[in-house]
Amino acid sequence: MTEAVTFWDGVYAARPAATRPRPNTRLTEVVTPLPPGDALDLGCGDGGDALWLAGQGWRVTAADISAVAVERLAALAGAHGLGDRITAVRHDLRDSFPDGTFDLICAHYLHTPFDLDRAGVLRAAAHALRPGGRLLVVDHGSTAPWSWNQDPDARYPSPREVAAGIALDPAAWTIERADAPRRIATGPGGRTAEVTDHVLLIRRTP
Repeated sequence: MTEAVTFWDGVYAARPAATRPRPNTRLTEVVTPLPPGDALDLGCGDGGDALWLAGQGWRVTAADISAVAVERLAALAGAHGLGDRITAVRHDLRDSFPDGTFDLICAHYLHTPFDLDRAGVLRAAAHALRPGGRLLVVDHGSTAPWSWNQDPDARYPSPREVAAGIALDPAAWTIERADAPRRIATGPGGRTAEVTDHVLLIRRTP
């Protein structure tokens, strides 16, 4: 077991298992108008996004490095009658990427203290989109009080910087959104704080 796997298993094992984890705000605002299809959730974590997507009619492949997170999501999917719409799989994205092609791929807060070629992962995600499909990347733009990363010198690349790092051919992929909205977030124990999200939405040319 790698150091990264041990770390993330510990992060999720330390959290109480939620019976219905909430989806991310940026996911619901972007995806609600879209017709359902096949989705890939990279770094599915507690599973709120995958469960919400499945509830909206999407067929979801949900991947995480943590076996704890994957097993919890599989159990939740079954408990909510969504087991036929969610496939929860463990992937260390440093070594492997889920198979298939998708209409939507989302990567929310795919940050890690360990080495990861994030631009390479997001480039692979863009290439796994079907024509007309979208890649939604939502990153931290500020540090929440409850974040595992409290480095005061942490720097958060802008959505345009992230897009430049992925280095996609503009003839085949279009940036539909690149902004930094703020919101009130709720953390463990109901604690709230204002945070900034960095939102990048890329569409593959139909």
